[in-house]
Amino acid sequence: MLSTSSDPTSAASPRQPRSGRSRRRRPAVLAALAAASLAAVLLQPQASADGDEPPPYQDPSLPVPERVADLLGRMSLAEKIGQMTQAERVDVDADPALITEHRLGSVLSGGGSVPDPNTPEAWADMVDRYQQAALDTPLGIPLLYGVDSVHGHGNLLGATVFPHNIGLGATRDPALVERIAHITAEETRASGPQWVFAPCLCVARDDRWGRTYESFGETPALVESMETAIDGFQGDPGELDEADRVLATAKHFAGDGLTAYDETAADTGAYPIDQGIDRVTREEFDRLALAPYVPAIHEHHVGSVMPSFSSTDFNGGSTDDAVKMHANGDLLTGWLKEQQGFEGFVISDWRAIRQLPGTYAEQVEASVNAGVDMFMEPIQAPNNPSGWDEFIPTLTQLVDNGNVSMARIDDAVSRILTAKFELGLFEHPFTDRTHLADVGSSAHHRVARRAAAESQVLLRNQRHTLPLRGRHDVYVAGSNADNIGNQAGGWTLTWQGGSANVIPGTTILDGIEQAARGRVTYSETATTRIPRKARGIVVVGETPYAEGFGDVGGPQWAWDPADGGVPRQKQTMELSDADTRAVQKVCAQAKSCTVVVVSGRPVVIPPSLLRQIDALVASWLPGSEGAGVSDVLFGRVRFTGRLPVSWPRTVDQEPINVGDPGYDPLYRFGYGLRTR
Repeated sequence: MLSTSSDPTSAASPRQPRSGRSRRRRPAVLAALAAASLAAVLLQPQASADGDEPPPYQDPSLPVPERVADLLGRMSLAEKIGQMTQAERVDVDADPALITEHRLGSVLSGGGSVPDPNTPEAWADMVDRYQQAALDTPLGIPLLYGVDSVHGHGNLLGATVFPHNIGLGATRDPALVERIAHITAEETRASGPQWVFAPCLCVARDDRWGRTYESFGETPALVESMETAIDGFQGDPGELDEADRVLATAKHFAGDGLTAYDETAADTGAYPIDQGIDRVTREEFDRLALAPYVPAIHEHHVGSVMPSFSSTDFNGGSTDDAVKMHANGDLLTGWLKEQQGFEGFVISDWRAIRQLPGTYAEQVEASVNAGVDMFMEPIQAPNNPSGWDEFIPTLTQLVDNGNVSMARIDDAVSRILTAKFELGLFEHPFTDRTHLADVGSSAHHRVARRAAAESQVLLRNQRHTLPLRGRHDVYVAGSNADNIGNQAGGWTLTWQGGSANVIPGTTILDGIEQAARGRVTYSETATTRIPRKARGIVVVGETPYAEGFGDVGGPQWAWDPADGGVPRQKQTMELSDADTRAVQKVCAQAKSCTVVVVSGRPVVIPPSLLRQIDALVASWLPGSEGAGVSDVLFGRVRFTGRLPVSWPRTVDQEPINVGDPGYDPLYRFGYGLRTR
């Protein structure tokens, strides 16, 4: 149980199974149990309204495998396929009876898909409304609700928003990462969802990728060290049913961070690197893409895995034989489930199977036989005229025709039901609101502030410019000094995030005003007079983005309400002209000049500009507590962060990673100056 008064810095205790709780059994064993007991199960009557003995699957004293076997034996094909189906909340919100009618097993909220009002209570009420519809089915199988809580429950206004993973990688603090995931789990489950699509175990190898900030870093070892996030989400084995735990998802399996940049796709409206092809050898793939999943499964017992949109090509040359991960049975079933013994379930990414070749029936057949267990198939008309409503009859026909075996269906459903039993949803299907008042609490924001401070990386510190001490006037400029939407980044209130997305917290300017002992002057574009003896701080960097639209040379997002249909600025990994001018002016006129780069990846600093800068800080995407940035600028907290990725001299150096031949970045992987 998470205590908001507990010390967030305390080290995690060794993980031991809790007494009286059984570890997860292999789903293959569950399917075998189900088949073996099928005849006996079918002879057992259902519980009736006049007090008959409840069926075994409703008995919490029985082991989970027995409950799964009993329930599986009672289910029709329609009920089984319903469990394998995930709809989006928009698809069912106006008519939750669709959940009942189609026996849907899961619903999700995509980025920006929220109730009105967007409050913790409204979220809990919404999830419970859908849950009641699921319980109204004959077998009363509860619903599993999933969300992208990738840096806090970012869809929920008022939730605590933490630094994105790239900043957490810079902390090199696994205990802190576990604490952050635990808080995220508490705030997520208190508001209804019991399942998060996190953490991302990608190893980002090309910073032009728009999801670089979702990676803990460019080496498998760094990513693996931060898999304590899984423990924070799920707790020890046997704790999933507690009110402050959620099912975790390791994603995106595998190689989403290894895709090759396609120069021909740049500036065409296509994604130049996201969802692309891994043009690597199998040895490189094993070392860079598969390695993080071994401890995720064997040490951290992750409950679900999401395949990547990307493809693999181990042969080199032509990519005509590249295999989409959602149809890669050798990896999903052969390596993940059989070789590694993964016991959870595989959830497809957003309509991802529709990128496979062939007809829709061929896409469903290929992916389910490859090992996908649950299918994220939103409708969201008019752009997507069909989704789960097409998936259900398609899979039904494939089973009837013998293209998909009942054994494969039973295996998938056994895995899903196991998670629902372990989450305690059959005993407590509705939202436990015990921690609802703790969502966005001051205690949680203190942890976010600490995380922001630990994530700061000091790259340059001429003449010991930092920390700033003494009673001096401070002049603040730059596009990201006073914009909490920019410092929070993507996956904040909306899918792509936004400069206008305001969340509770402090901007970097707020923190500077709290910390400075002299007068603070702020001018975003540095157009007001700069006092000659003032210490200058220029906060520059990127604007928010997420997958695809964050690729360098990728399409420009324009569809958040605040965008008004106007495309956002291009993502280039370079400073904007306005930020460059602000840096030049402040560095030329202020007593000292500190530049803070708020971004989801390295931003190129030209040599001529770097020479003008006294102190340079990589701030990453610090989240809701910009005051954590000011804590290190003014010496309240020491700089301890280290680069989680290599910082290039030019964009043309990408991809650049530690260990490359001729490795010569501006700042090496692991670099970071310290202050006293």
